[in-house]
Amino acid sequence: MSQEIISATDTHPKKELKRKTPPLLDRAIAFLSSVRFGVFILVIMVILSVLGMIIIQQNVQGFDTYYATRTPAEKLVFAFLGLFDIYHSWYYNLFLLVLSLNIILASIDRFPGAWSYISKPKTDGTKPWILSRPYTTPQTTVDGDALTAQKKVAEGFKKFGLKPKLVEKNGYLYVFGESGRLNRLGAYIVHVFLLILFLGHFVALQTGFDADVNMMPGQESDQIELININLDKTERYAVQLPFTITCTDVQQKLLNPNGEIEVSNTLDWRTQIRIDDPEYGVTVADVSLNKPFHYRGYRFFQAQTVPVGSAREMELRLRPADGGQPMTVNLARYGTMKGKDGKVISSKMTLEDGTVIEYDSFQPDFVLNGGQPDTKSQFFNNPAVVLNVTPPGGNRVKVFAFANDLPDDAPINAPVAGYRWKLQSFEKAPYAHVLSIKFDPYDGAFIAWYVGGTGLMGALVFVFFVSHRRYWAMIEPSEHGNNSIVLAGETNRNFLGFKDRFKRLESAVNKELGIVQEDK
Repeated sequence: MSQEIISATDTHPKKELKRKTPPLLDRAIAFLSSVRFGVFILVIMVILSVLGMIIIQQNVQGFDTYYATRTPAEKLVFAFLGLFDIYHSWYYNLFLLVLSLNIILASIDRFPGAWSYISKPKTDGTKPWILSRPYTTPQTTVDGDALTAQKKVAEGFKKFGLKPKLVEKNGYLYVFGESGRLNRLGAYIVHVFLLILFLGHFVALQTGFDADVNMMPGQESDQIELININLDKTERYAVQLPFTITCTDVQQKLLNPNGEIEVSNTLDWRTQIRIDDPEYGVTVADVSLNKPFHYRGYRFFQAQTVPVGSAREMELRLRPADGGQPMTVNLARYGTMKGKDGKVISSKMTLEDGTVIEYDSFQPDFVLNGGQPDTKSQFFNNPAVVLNVTPPGGNRVKVFAFANDLPDDAPINAPVAGYRWKLQSFEKAPYAHVLSIKFDPYDGAFIAWYVGGTGLMGALVFVFFVSHRRYWAMIEPSEHGNNSIVLAGETNRNFLGFKDRFKRLESAVNKELGIVQEDK
């Protein structure tokens, strides 16, 4: 019996000392929510993003040339690792998901501690704790009633811009004030906008697509060309739109109006489109280089210009063949528009004598090819406008109006429909623009960049430029009226600035207490 008791007493302490291993699930959650693990994943994503900038991605213009310059080994390895399309790779999305999970778990784990600063501010403390704050003043003795001293200190806090709280605990009197306490939640605000950024980016990648559409004035389309690039293979196929797009105008704003239609000579380019939607009616929009247009999940961007010279507005000089007074008429390339003088002009007009003039085409470097007007190049070497002219009671004929001066006896400059025709001036414009269309049915890109991105920048400013500052005054009453007072303070950031603020609070409190402070 005694041996059993001894045995039991011997083994019992061993059971007490044995450390209990946390369950596997708890250990996994602790690992996933750790800051070190989050930083590790973030570093990996930064490296992948840098690779995505260094290695031209397959959906970026110029990829075909870049891919052709790679060695066979580079093509094989990069393609196997998905480095030509990093942002759509499975591992990039996996790391994005894991990082999001880390942020969520870390926030859940640490939020209660941060929230306690808001819900249960520490308004008092023991004397050793108060004296251990980063910023304290030497203990000062003040004669008189302790409650009166507490009220005077509170008045100093008020004049400093704080809302004081008066506390009495364990025989001590306290005055507490703080500012910027919401900054304690700044990290979690950053986390929220980061998650919004990640979510929007993921949704945009998974549900959207990119497409191109050529826009030439008068061109109408209810389809767009979807682009699917897979390394050296580019697949293009038509996608039906729920509306019809009509290009009504293209315009190029040039640095040098006398120069060519080139990107290096361009300030901005603008495409005006009309959307005919059976459900929502007619919408007119301008798409500029820095002004995309958003409609029903479709975002229209300027992608490139077709740099073949054309004209947007033309001024024609007509000389009657019988020697009458010359006249000037203005013609638009398509439809109706406001000319440079503010008057409405059209691509079709009727003269006073009944002659009808219609715009047909514009050739920047005119040449007759098989008897038909054509252009030798894309440049404005020999610009001419081709017109369809119908004289009163006559048949429609083609007329060529040249910008360059031609002799009157030149056969191509002979009078037609009773007039000699001259292209007096014109506003240079490209043949067409190419619009890039990004389809994002759930506005993932908008959520990511405008909500997530803008919110993240604002949250970071709030985190780094606002700080949580806390101040305490502890008054130790004395039976003889010699009350001991000490001020203490701390901040979670901007320590140099806080030091100056703390000194100013000390001066405000001493002024209320009637203490003359020596200059230091």
